[in-house]
Amino acid sequence: MPHTEVLLSGENITKIFGDFKANDNVNFSISKGEIHALLGENGAGKSTFVKIIYGLLKPDSGNVIWKNEIIEINGPKHARELGIGMVFQHFSLFEALTVLENISLALPEKNQSDDLEKRIKEISNEYGLQIDPRSRVFNLSVGEQQRVEIIRCLLQNPELLIMDEPTSVLTPQEISKLFEVLEKLSKSGCSILFITHKLEEVRSLTSRATILRRGKNVSTVETKDHTAKSFSQMMVGHEINTNKYKKNKIENENVLKINNLSRPAQNQFSVELKDINLSVRGGEILGIAGIAGNGQGELMEALTGEYLSNEADKILFNGFDISNFKPNDRRKLGISFIPEERIGHATVSSFNLSENFYLTDYINDNSSNYGIINNSFNYENASNIVNEYDVRVPHNNPLASSLSGGNLQKFIVGREISRKPKLLVASQPTWGVDVGAALEIRSQIIKIAEQGAIVIIISQDLDEIFLLSDLISVIYNGNLSKQFNKEKVNLEKIGLLMGGSS
Repeated sequence: MPHTEVLLSGENITKIFGDFKANDNVNFSISKGEIHALLGENGAGKSTFVKIIYGLLKPDSGNVIWKNEIIEINGPKHARELGIGMVFQHFSLFEALTVLENISLALPEKNQSDDLEKRIKEISNEYGLQIDPRSRVFNLSVGEQQRVEIIRCLLQNPELLIMDEPTSVLTPQEISKLFEVLEKLSKSGCSILFITHKLEEVRSLTSRATILRRGKNVSTVETKDHTAKSFSQMMVGHEINTNKYKKNKIENENVLKINNLSRPAQNQFSVELKDINLSVRGGEILGIAGIAGNGQGELMEALTGEYLSNEADKILFNGFDISNFKPNDRRKLGISFIPEERIGHATVSSFNLSENFYLTDYINDNSSNYGIINNSFNYENASNIVNEYDVRVPHNNPLASSLSGGNLQKFIVGREISRKPKLLVASQPTWGVDVGAALEIRSQIIKIAEQGAIVIIISQDLDEIFLLSDLISVIYNGNLSKQFNKEKVNLEKIGLLMGGSS
């Protein structure tokens, strides 16, 4: 049955930041009980529009209409009082507190009764979101943490639930369970605005999709009438050629070996690494799958040299024992890194792009010599990366903070690949980027592997792992599985390993 009663709509919503129109006369509507997708590239205006609906921003012009009345939403608290809830991509939970304490902090006083624990259990049972209210958050899997966020919203009886990239950190089994919950909510009359870059999910879950491109409406369509490819074309404005993912495997003498590498947990929130072993040759791509919080960060630090092993021969690269090599010493051997955290780890937000290029290139005599920075060299290289990787910038050599997340990611990837590394270690290389940017980043990763580089990709995106990798391992609770040939393992098996099954 089609949904006809409109719950919320936006009429000619416009939001301007300086000379940039983030939303340009955007029109949108969602009906009662509908699951509606909002699609677009990075910078298309999705986040701005959702922030307006949730009261985090005010439109410069246009109207938000809620239940046939024009309203002004004065902040998230007001949005929640109206019946609008939101589950953000990055969870807002206090890890040291219990589920009950986290939920209590987020609820208005009138909902904080003595029977809150009982109500949490009732919601958990009704929607199949099993959780122990007394569990501390740092002991929960990412999927369980998402359940906490959803329960917290449901306790406020939302009529519209906004979900931003809700499946980006879940196993296939957890995604299936989440979709069951969302479909049950939809049948009970709750509307769901679903933001995702995973276009097959749009087809399997939603009834309609609104596509934005550069702040403007492209179309609102029935999802059953479209494919992932046609959605991609509407989002980017041209045909997407996924054949770029095909790789000619060329192995060479480059080799990385890790031998029984262990690392104690640094605190109660970190993970102990236990006898990590792997072997990768030049031209091969090893994909390491896993749910966040299972030792990916600790393994990345061991590979980059931010964590140094006290034992010899734990990490060997082309015959060199680099177990105790610091990051710059590893870079001198031809190793490049793409860390997960864009701001603070990969770039400095208050530095411009040429300065951020220099930060990881100063060991090169062309970047600086005898303490004198070669600004023209760094500017030229940063500009070349901007042009080659289609990094969309507001002006020449802008601050890193002025770029969208996807465009900053393209710059970081370009910076590391431009050095023609012998080994590239990339953590979440396409996290939160749109289909066009992801295509370009993955194509460049394929390209350097074809040139003989070793590539290690640490990713929670199983589609990405299977698209790019020759070999696949799974990290769970600090243990790394054996390496599987991609052609001899399926998505279900890897998903089960990610969840802790053997």
